[in-house]
Amino acid sequence: MAVYTDVTAGALADFLARYDIGTLTSYHGIAEGVENSNFLVQTTKATFILTLYEKRVAREDLPFFIGLMQHLAAHGLSCPQPVAARDGAMLGELADRPAAMVTFLPGVSVRRPTAAHCLELGRGLAKMHLAGADFALKRANALSVGGWRPLFEAAHGRADEVAPGLSATIADELGELESHWPAGLPEGVIHADLFPDNAFFLDERLSGIIDFYFACNDLLAYDVAICLNAWCFEPDGAYNITKGRALLAGYESARPLTPEEGAALPRLARGAALRFLLTRLVDWLNVPEGALVRPKDPLEYLKKLRFHRAVETARDYGLAA
Repeated sequence: MAVYTDVTAGALADFLARYDIGTLTSYHGIAEGVENSNFLVQTTKATFILTLYEKRVAREDLPFFIGLMQHLAAHGLSCPQPVAARDGAMLGELADRPAAMVTFLPGVSVRRPTAAHCLELGRGLAKMHLAGADFALKRANALSVGGWRPLFEAAHGRADEVAPGLSATIADELGELESHWPAGLPEGVIHADLFPDNAFFLDERLSGIIDFYFACNDLLAYDVAICLNAWCFEPDGAYNITKGRALLAGYESARPLTPEEGAALPRLARGAALRFLLTRLVDWLNVPEGALVRPKDPLEYLKKLRFHRAVETARDYGLAA
């Protein structure tokens, strides 16, 4: 989450008047994240999250995101629910942006996940994949392998300002992955951005998954690879195999990976690392002036990419034989 577009109290109060959720008592921007503008909104009845969809989010994708949250909740997954206005509309307009109100989930995100958190997260991810199996709407993943070269072309001219030789490293890895990206694996709805700040816990129990605005249809095991990157590395860049083993065990307790998915996991993990290296690099070089947002360090994912390039089999991530 983040704040790129400011909202005045008067404009927000007028927007809330369309809903039967009480009157505004307080609100503030949420600085985490990179995609949309988000606010924690307190009314006389409850707490909500207001999301303003920024220009990188296509309006035609919004029914997918809204519908997916409704579908997953109906299938037992704890996730935010879009709030309907009095006229039944799930989407409105605020500050010249499409906007939606969603329910607030209890719990907190964890800065330093433990193996117990990773076990819960893996199980929750698998349940999300199973719950999304019969979701009718489709959305292609614009940030899968076919979308990485345009990102590279947008950033490679300045990449070496971030780290010497970074442009050449990305070019080599991109060519390798474009030529050997896995195909024919099980597909479905994936979250595609399930970082620790997008999962809530009560103690060590997963209480909810949030921020579905990168969700799309892609390889299910690619989502697992994204989570290994996001949850199982320590601040010094070392991979924690205990956390990886827990995450994979949790996932397989609900949806066992196929042998083909297991074999592809190292390459999928390399791809996930390159994807976040590229998007972070672009954001690092192009922070909008005045935006209340903290760009994330792209070099974190360069370190992870180097680790993945040395991996031989999925056992190195903790996948059981």
